[in-house]
Amino acid sequence: MTMRIDAHQHYWKIDRGDYGWITPAIPTLYRDFLPDHLAPHFAAFRIDGSIAVQAAPTLEETRYLLSLAEQHPSILGVVGWLDLFDPEHRKHYETFRRHPKFVGFRVMIQEMPDAERMLEPAFVEALRGYAEEDVPVDLLLTSNQLDVAVRLLHRVPGLRGVIDHIAKPRIRDGEIEPWLERMRDMARLPNIWCKLSGMVTEAEHERWEREDFVAYIQNTIELFGPDRVMFGSDWPVCLMAARYDQVVDILEHALPDRWGPSEREKLFGANAKTFYKLQAL
Repeated sequence: MTMRIDAHQHYWKIDRGDYGWITPAIPTLYRDFLPDHLAPHFAAFRIDGSIAVQAAPTLEETRYLLSLAEQHPSILGVVGWLDLFDPEHRKHYETFRRHPKFVGFRVMIQEMPDAERMLEPAFVEALRGYAEEDVPVDLLLTSNQLDVAVRLLHRVPGLRGVIDHIAKPRIRDGEIEPWLERMRDMARLPNIWCKLSGMVTEAEHERWEREDFVAYIQNTIELFGPDRVMFGSDWPVCLMAARYDQVVDILEHALPDRWGPSEREKLFGANAKTFYKLQAL
């Protein structure tokens, strides 16, 4: 039976000081979240392990996640952080790649005040280098950055990339366009995948209903197909709006009726194993 994998979640220790965005003003998140806290949810939904994704733009946090992965078999892979504008990004990558659980890195486009920076020659050339080596790259971006991201990916056509959180459409406003048209452009790129993750926090945190997410989930599945989508809980960030079981339920509720066990196995594990090259599992 195929392993069941949560393809996107985070761990952190507040006193490490990496997480400037997590403050006492967000009490739900302002505490430690570690593998032992997630284990009961994995047991409840028969999840065998996860991809732990960076939550801070620091090399130190990536090292911390890799050390955590050494202690916990449930961490199947770590998506770290690199600053592609740093002339030494390649040196840091070469250090990280020696770790058996380092499976790729995330580009935090969301944090760029001007998304056009993605098109700067240094950034494009850096990504081309990683594309040539078929390195998995997570793309954290918002729906209003999709048009620039599409232009970038046409300049780096071979990139093995995955869009995190379906590019954060404006779910709380019920907006489908222009998100859908831009996602259609993304899906035409055969090496770009998409994580069905991070949706609840884009809805009204206290007043969402399952139906709020159906159109976004079904359109994403229609565009990318069953072979290029992955389940990710975005735990513990999701806790700002929903419990782990609710996140799973929202996704299950919206899946196409025509989907059978094969498609569900891909969504809940097989695709993550393929994308992140977890052949040993």
